[in-house]
Amino acid sequence: MNLLLTILIAFVALEHIYFLVLEMFFWTKPIGLKTFGLKKEYAEQSKVLAANQGLYNGFLAAGLVWSIVEKNTEIAFFFLSCVIIAGVYGAYSTKNIKLFFLQSVPALLALLLMCLN
Repeated sequence: MNLLLTILIAFVALEHIYFLVLEMFFWTKPIGLKTFGLKKEYAEQSKVLAANQGLYNGFLAAGLVWSIVEKNTEIAFFFLSCVIIAGVYGAYSTKNIKLFFLQSVPALLALLLMCLN
C-alpha cells in the first residue's frame, strides 16, 4: 500500500470516527442539531437510532484502520465499497447530495487509486 493510498484510507476512517462521535455523543447537543439540521424534540426521540448508526460508522472506521495496519488492499477494498454504498444510499434516502460528496467521494478516490496501482 503506497503512502497516498494509506493517507486517503486514513482520511475516510477519520471521517467515520467523526460521524461516530457526532451520532453517538452529540446528536442532541447544539453541534449535532446544527450538523444534521434537527429540532431538539426529534433529536431526543431518535437518539437511540442515531447511536446505533454511529456504531456502524465506527465499524467502518475499524475495518479501514485494520486494512492500514495489515497493509491489505482486499480488506480496504471491502470497507471502502461499504462506505461508498452507505454514502450513495444516504444521499438517496435523505435527498441530500452533500452526503454523497462527504462520504462516498473520498472513498471512491481511494478505491480508484487502489485500482490504478
